[in-house]
Amino acid sequence: MRDERALLERYLRDRGLKMTRARETVLTAFLGLESHVSVEAVIEAARRLDPGVGQATVFRTVKLLVDAGLAREACHDDGTRLFEHAYNHAHHDHLTCIRCGAIVEFIDTDIERAQEAVYRRYGFESSGHRLELYGVCPACAAEDTD
Repeated sequence: MRDERALLERYLRDRGLKMTRARETVLTAFLGLESHVSVEAVIEAARRLDPGVGQATVFRTVKLLVDAGLAREACHDDGTRLFEHAYNHAHHDHLTCIRCGAIVEFIDTDIERAQEAVYRRYGFESSGHRLELYGVCPACAAEDTD
C-alpha cells in the first residue's frame, strides 16, 4: 500500500490537492477489496474504517484513484459501474454471465493481436482498451437443462 499511497500523494500534489485523512481511508478501503467492486462497496468498506466518511467524498476519491492510475473501471453488467485495482495489475479482459453476474477475467493473445491489427488498420495509436464479453456461464446453462 505504500507505493499506492505515494502514487496518489504525488498525483494530488501535482494538482494542488492534499492527501486528506478521508482520501487515505478511501484508498485503504478500496485496496482492501478484491475483484470488481461498486462505489457502494467502497463506501461500506470506508465507513467500517471511519464511520464519518461521506458518500460524496468516496465518489470523488474513486474518480481520483482512476485518474491517478490506481483503479480502472471494469464491467457494467447491470448498469452499475464497477472498479478494480489497476496499479501493478496486468491487463485482462472480462467474460460476464448475464444471469448470475459471475465475472471471469481472461487474457487471450489472439484477441490482443487482433485488436492491435485494428489499431494499425485505422491508423490509431493504442492507448488501451477494455473488452467485455457477455453470455451464460456453465452453471446457469446447466440449470436450463435440469
